[in-house]
Amino acid sequence: MRKPSSAGASFGWFQLLLMALSGFVLLFIVAPLVSLYLNTSSADLASAAGDPEVLGSIWLTLWVSMAGTLVFAVGAIPLAYLLARKRFRFKGLVSGIVDLPIVIPHSAAGIALLGVIARNSALGRSVAFAGEALLGAKGWSLVCTPVAVALAMAFVSVPFLVNAARDGFAAVSERLERVAMNLGASPARAFFTVALPLAWRPILSGLVLMWARGMSEFGAVVIVAYHPMIAPVLIYERFAAFGLRYARPVAALFIVVCLVVFVLLRLLAGRERHAKA
Repeated sequence: MRKPSSAGASFGWFQLLLMALSGFVLLFIVAPLVSLYLNTSSADLASAAGDPEVLGSIWLTLWVSMAGTLVFAVGAIPLAYLLARKRFRFKGLVSGIVDLPIVIPHSAAGIALLGVIARNSALGRSVAFAGEALLGAKGWSLVCTPVAVALAMAFVSVPFLVNAARDGFAAVSERLERVAMNLGASPARAFFTVALPLAWRPILSGLVLMWARGMSEFGAVVIVAYHPMIAPVLIYERFAAFGLRYARPVAALFIVVCLVVFVLLRLLAGRERHAKA
């Protein structure tokens, strides 16, 4: 009978080590979530699900983050295309600027954003003047509005979309676009009919990541718009005012909603990928 080689034995131990380390990371992610639901009674969860304030904050979180994602995608996707395709001076600086919101503490990002949209800023005065003219409301400001919430969410999450879309465009061969232009297509048509369709999966992944990251934002949002309350701010407010027992059901319900949305998007993406295959 052949004895197992030392290389095979070493590889077996290495696999066990990889599995153990991987299991530790997965346990680190899963354990707090499992603990959250084990310590949340069904009565408390049902009470949170029937609370209009909780449902309103969750709905606000979902649609404002989605709106911010779609609006900023109009500029983020072309920026990603330029970073993937073009060579220009200070390209590294531009890439670094794109990643800045990931590095900056989000409370500091909220303060920086507040300095731009506050009523005493140039933009704030312009917006206040337009708001007063259109809405007839004196003292109108972007601060403490859904627009401010969307701006804060987009500020911290747009790098996820730009980086994912840039990787998607970089994976598409430039020769395909050149062939399309040699056949008479304009650069714009080559972009919309060649580059964009071939890079749609990473772009879709980036859109989902940006939306999800926006929904989870707290630090920047609480600076520019404590009210109206999105779900993360409401969870913090209930924890600070009433304690863990009152905050835990809201957190559990919000996580369930996020997971359902995420799973549905995954299923839709997987079904479309299967149909394409």
